[in-house]
Amino acid sequence: MTENLMDKVVSLCKRRGFIFQSSEIYGGLANTWDYGPYGVELKNNLKRAWWKSNVYERNDILGMDSAILMHPMTWEASGHVHNFFDLKSDCKNCKRRFKSADLKDKAHCPECSGELTESRPFNLMFKTHQGPVEDTSNIIYIRPETAQGMFVNFLNILDSRHPKLPFGLAQIGKSFRNEITPGNFTFRTREFEQMEIEYFVRPADADRALNEWIEYRFNWYLTLGMKSENLRKRQHGKDELAHYAHACMDVEYNFPFGWSELEGIANRADFDLKQHSQYSGKELQYFDDATKEKFFPYIIEPSGGVDRAVLAFLVDAYHEEKVRDDLRVVLKIHKDLAPTKVAVLPLLRNRPEITELANKISRDLKKSFVTVYDDTGSIGKLYRRQDEVGTLYCVTVDVQTLEDKQVTVRSRDTMLQERISVDRLKEYLAKQLN
Repeated sequence: MTENLMDKVVSLCKRRGFIFQSSEIYGGLANTWDYGPYGVELKNNLKRAWWKSNVYERNDILGMDSAILMHPMTWEASGHVHNFFDLKSDCKNCKRRFKSADLKDKAHCPECSGELTESRPFNLMFKTHQGPVEDTSNIIYIRPETAQGMFVNFLNILDSRHPKLPFGLAQIGKSFRNEITPGNFTFRTREFEQMEIEYFVRPADADRALNEWIEYRFNWYLTLGMKSENLRKRQHGKDELAHYAHACMDVEYNFPFGWSELEGIANRADFDLKQHSQYSGKELQYFDDATKEKFFPYIIEPSGGVDRAVLAFLVDAYHEEKVRDDLRVVLKIHKDLAPTKVAVLPLLRNRPEITELANKISRDLKKSFVTVYDDTGSIGKLYRRQDEVGTLYCVTVDVQTLEDKQVTVRSRDTMLQERISVDRLKEYLAKQLN
């Protein structure tokens, strides 16, 4: 299965409504993707789990949602205007563009063996214009990261919430990078969503805080069911570090195309607050009431991608097994991430009294759980369909239900079935799902 696992996951995503090629009816737009009915639920569940773990369950993190468009001086101060470049080469024959770091042969095109141009820098930020007139005076950038929105609000947070060090700001939001993508489905795209924390600490506490966050974030993936053998930590070498970073550790996942970054946890030192203080003329130092010290805090930044995390959890959960002579595909995804928790299935769709009762049960369950109703196939096909999308429990309404007021509840993971009375159904499911 591992040989073509990626193809199977991509096929499942299209077939079952997780992820579609964007603008597909017009031939699609390269490396852009739309999340369908099941995909958006999975994505929202992932973000909800991240927010719960990092904001609701901690006393030292505050939430934020900053604007995508920011004053252009933001990107001057952050270094993005002058440092946010990739070296790229073009093929003189087929006109394809490649990231120089990905080229094994720096002279010839990997697609057509044509001659390559010399490497040259290419800024990764998308530019646009603010206002009705397009000229150089009103150029602004679409943010390439969510972090700067938290840094420029540091003073606002101090004045409005008066937090004591250490404390952090958390944000989930869209970012945009005009980079060459490798084509590994949703792993790297030009439009993507980030889950980022900026954690402000005393400089002397930075190393300890970095190590604590590395462990905390690594274990988060494990608590959501990701297989430990598919996760590892990788320390950045000095030649890999961003211009602002003192240290960085990646949490990597073993994708079908190899080990790649899920999340980076970096020590950004005091670079960002110093830069914004200098460029804005605003005092962004932290004042400690107890010691009467003024200083720029160091910043620990756990930064992960929503889209690549969704992909990793899909790959990790994909499972095939033989059931008698049939191949069963099941998405064994954690209950907190599963797009739907319950499916209500009438055994006979041509019996109005059965479909009517099944609909009533479905409407009642929807008040407590994410529930779907499906009567578009035989019961065997309906079970397999729900297995493929990771639905945890199937509730079947049959002829006997009309007599004994009991339904059959089937578990995704064990395939065991129980007869449960309708009036106890919600209580039973709540116990299994909580």
